[in-house]
Amino acid sequence: MAYTRKNVTALTRAERRRFVDALLRVKRRGEYDEFVRTHIEYYTSDGENGLRAAHMAPSFLPWHRRFLLELERALRRVDPSVTVPYWDWTRDRTPVSAPWTEDLMGGNGRRSDRQVTTGPFAYAHGAWTINEGVTDGKFLTRDLGRARDPIDLPTRSELDRALKDPAYDSAPWDSTVTRGFRNKLEGWGTGRGSVSWRNHNRVHRWVGGAMVGGASVNDPVFWLHHAFVDLQWSRWQRRHRGARYLPASPPGAGDPQHGRVVARHQRMPPWDVTPDELEDVSRIYRYA
Repeated sequence: MAYTRKNVTALTRAERRRFVDALLRVKRRGEYDEFVRTHIEYYTSDGENGLRAAHMAPSFLPWHRRFLLELERALRRVDPSVTVPYWDWTRDRTPVSAPWTEDLMGGNGRRSDRQVTTGPFAYAHGAWTINEGVTDGKFLTRDLGRARDPIDLPTRSELDRALKDPAYDSAPWDSTVTRGFRNKLEGWGTGRGSVSWRNHNRVHRWVGGAMVGGASVNDPVFWLHHAFVDLQWSRWQRRHRGARYLPASPPGAGDPQHGRVVARHQRMPPWDVTPDELEDVSRIYRYA
């Protein structure tokens, strides 16, 4: 029977506590740091060699869908009642709205060093030490809204621009494409600085701190953000009935993207699963 992922604002006090407790248990077991390592390993950009599975490629959405499912399975081994909630950043847009509450994600980082000092993931509480990262910092950091150079979260109209596109993705299947739902949602745009970060990417920049870069999983809000991104894929599918993941076939030997992107029926590392197999997850979960 399919379970339900809720808007974070709809969680009861008990549901918030169970979700946080399960995250802390997974962290204590050492499993959580494995998720961080996996995301760092598969954060491959256009400028690097080899397969791009997690970012800047069509498989951005199915890769993170499977990644979410793996985390959710780990949480549900601790507490079968727990599911990953989603954060609708088009509605809850301030540093004092959900999910930045004392009993859930905690708040912003302090001004001096951006260290998060409130909530269950504050370093001082001793339960959330950063063990895997791109820096030597041991505490969770945030810079909500980016105080020195402010940016805003994406709007509903910006998100809708992505949802309107009837094509899933298009050649050259990377961060430079201007047509297709995937990159309009992932958010690699033209220009420099904040104008080039859209939707998914802009949210990472708005949260700041640990959420910027390959080790972004160190901030547990990563999962709430990506659950909302995953929900948009489901909404896009309902809006464009019959539209499928692209590319359907791998780019040919003479194509610069040969061996660099995952086609619909190809296995997507590190799991033995294809994008095709992840297009319909209605038997596993649904969104409220």
